[in-house]
Amino acid sequence: MATPEILVISILRVLTEVALLTLLGQGLLALLAGGRRATNPVYQLFDVITRPAIKAVRFITPKLIIDRHLPFLTFFLLFWLWIFLAYLKRMICEMNGLSCLGA
Repeated sequence: MATPEILVISILRVLTEVALLTLLGQGLLALLAGGRRATNPVYQLFDVITRPAIKAVRFITPKLIIDRHLPFLTFFLLFWLWIFLAYLKRMICEMNGLSCLGA
C-alpha cells in the first residue's frame, strides 16, 4: 500500500508532466502555424492549459525577464520540478521499503 506522500507526489508529477507536454505542443504548434497561431483552436486550448504555470513563473521572476521568454523559462523550471519530484518519490519509497519503480 502506497503512503499518502507518494500519492501526493505522484499527482504533482502528473500535473507537471501535463504542463510540460502542453508547453512542448504549444511551442511546436507555434512553429507550424506561424502568425496564425492566435486563431488556431488547438493553440488556444494549449494556452488555457499552460496559462497558470506561466503566470506562476511571471509572479516569481523579476520584471527584467521579458514575457516572450516566460514559456521557455516555465518549461525549464517545470522540467527540473519533474526531476525533483521523481527523486523525492524515490527517496520516500526507499525510506518506507517500497518498490516504486513502475509507479
